[in-house]
Amino acid sequence: MSDAAEIRAQLAARQKNHALPRSLYCDEAVFQADLAHVFAREWLFAVPACQLVKAGDYATLQIGAYPVIVVRGADGMIRAFHNVCRHRGQRLCAKSTGSTPKLVCPYHQWTYDLDGKLLWAKDMQEDFDPRAHGLKKVHCVDIGGMVFICLADVPPPIADLAGALGRYLAPSGLKEARVAHVSTIIEKGNWKLVLENNRECYHCGGAHPSLCRTYSDNPRMTAMDGPDAASPDILAHWQRCEAAGLPSRFVNHPDMQWRLARIPLLNNADSYTMSTKPAVRGKRMGTIPFNDAGSLLFFHYPNTWNHFLADHAIVFRVLPVSATETEVTTTWLVPGDAVEGVDYDLKELTEVWLATNDEDRQVVEENQVGIRSPAYVPGPYSLVQEEGVIQFVDWYCNTLGARLGPDPALAAE
Repeated sequence: MSDAAEIRAQLAARQKNHALPRSLYCDEAVFQADLAHVFAREWLFAVPACQLVKAGDYATLQIGAYPVIVVRGADGMIRAFHNVCRHRGQRLCAKSTGSTPKLVCPYHQWTYDLDGKLLWAKDMQEDFDPRAHGLKKVHCVDIGGMVFICLADVPPPIADLAGALGRYLAPSGLKEARVAHVSTIIEKGNWKLVLENNRECYHCGGAHPSLCRTYSDNPRMTAMDGPDAASPDILAHWQRCEAAGLPSRFVNHPDMQWRLARIPLLNNADSYTMSTKPAVRGKRMGTIPFNDAGSLLFFHYPNTWNHFLADHAIVFRVLPVSATETEVTTTWLVPGDAVEGVDYDLKELTEVWLATNDEDRQVVEENQVGIRSPAYVPGPYSLVQEEGVIQFVDWYCNTLGARLGPDPALAAE
């Protein structure tokens, strides 16, 4: 597949409520189109704000060809920049995380303030203007303790998401939380397969024995059509939680790019642990009023899904590496005053999702191997079990198709 016309043809040819054609999961040209028209133009979850505790704390990420740095400034603001020196293009920070009083290029020591201003460049000519050579900014916003960035010159609107997410996250107190553990793995599968796998629990009973102790694989658990339309157990959970001040009812973007809803855990469990009891003992996130508040589920296409529980939170970031490789970073957050070894055991806190992530990795990788076969033919989705997958695939195809633009041959007719 070599050009936009062929990709448009593949998108147009897909069968409704079926998996995508082989090339859309494997082809390099499609991967480059995904980077250019999806990942470079959407708001992406970067890091939890509490990962950047003090001035100079930074995190880096790679979005296609773009290295980006997210850093907390001396004024407490979190900003994002292209991680590229304005001199000769050297990457400023190579480590995934760190802390520095100034951003100093390791090549020729051009030095930038944490707000991106160029402070020092050795032996430049008299007419050199440092103000014209500050770091290039990347759009950055902190919503309730989740930092999102956008590479586009003009980012898409984010006010609706900011309003809903900020309100729903407020009781979890993410800005006062702290990072307990970070895990990054590479899944040898296309990023869309990673997202599709997350959007259904059709596979959970067979693949996730640890998670299924506490998370129901009943599709009715997450089949919601509005703030008053869900299974009776979820409606009852919403009423109880909202009476205690926890926003809980289903809310979503019109095209399902994002969704928020709080669900009860299975069998009155308190947390995603093997014991079903809280992993963090005697402490709760923010102002969560009771242990069995369930999990606030939040996803935002194209790169994040999240679980916010009473005792801890788990945030996920997905970044494409190649047409058949995806980086998945999972971060566990606990109350800011929780002490490892005293208030929680790290193994107990992380073991369910470490196991689940590895199980999902295996599923995605085998899925990719099968799709690469010339014998692969897209199969039908279950309208009962894979509603979330259908929503994601529709969002992806509509988004990419609109940004590739109309077929010039058709437009000329």
